[in-house]
Amino acid sequence: MKIPSFLLLIVIIAFSCRPVRKVHTLDKAFSKRDTVQTVMIAEVPKVDSQELIHDMLRKVYKNKIDFTTFKAKIKVLYEGPETSQNAVAYLKMRKDSIILIQLVGPLGIVGLETKITKDSIILVNKLDKYVQRRSIGYVQDVTQVPFDFNTLQDLIIGNPTYLDSNVVSYKSTDNHLIVLMVGNLFKNLITLDSKDFKPLHSKLDDVDIQRNRTCDITYNNYETKGDIQFSTYRNVSVAEKNKLDIDLDFKQYSFNEPLIFSFNIPKSYKKR
Repeated sequence: MKIPSFLLLIVIIAFSCRPVRKVHTLDKAFSKRDTVQTVMIAEVPKVDSQELIHDMLRKVYKNKIDFTTFKAKIKVLYEGPETSQNAVAYLKMRKDSIILIQLVGPLGIVGLETKITKDSIILVNKLDKYVQRRSIGYVQDVTQVPFDFNTLQDLIIGNPTYLDSNVVSYKSTDNHLIVLMVGNLFKNLITLDSKDFKPLHSKLDDVDIQRNRTCDITYNNYETKGDIQFSTYRNVSVAEKNKLDIDLDFKQYSFNEPLIFSFNIPKSYKKR
């Protein structure tokens, strides 16, 4: 298992919906064109009620998960055109402050550890004994999307992201509310539960049709803990020139417990 690329895949692709072509060991995974199927809502009328839009957005934001700390054990499965890999990720997060991820491969071997703050990302390769330091701006350069710590935080927790007040159309059913939003970079076709406005599905497409970039996120297996509804299973399909699929299965998780955030870099490790 190529640990460094796999963790970058989890952190940057699964949580920011963009194939990372600058990570050279992922190049082999992008050899065939297999785009995610486009979803259309031809019958949806143009939204002309500002009050309706504002009321809907208020309910969506009110329903977002709030927390102080979060801890999880996540089974991760990645499937690309030529390879599939799996690992277990142990994650700790303090809201608006720090994210720690430890990636464990077969036989319980720790392959990589990462520390993410609002300013930086540090990757420690435990197998090849080296450390990489990058600014959070590096992730934005790689992904070419408005990506920051708060976006990653929301994606991990399962809050909807890339919401925009420019609601173009909507469709309401007994169980679902389907809304099309158009921002500066993305069209976001989001499906919400009509009762409590939790996200069920989100499809992001580039506004610039020349990019032909798309990301499909499905939120499944919701569980309720107190007043928090949490999606314990996510599927992420990403396509630009090729397609990959990522499954995130939250085996264990907890909110708002006291956590220790320790992160050590051995002095003998080389810098890259």
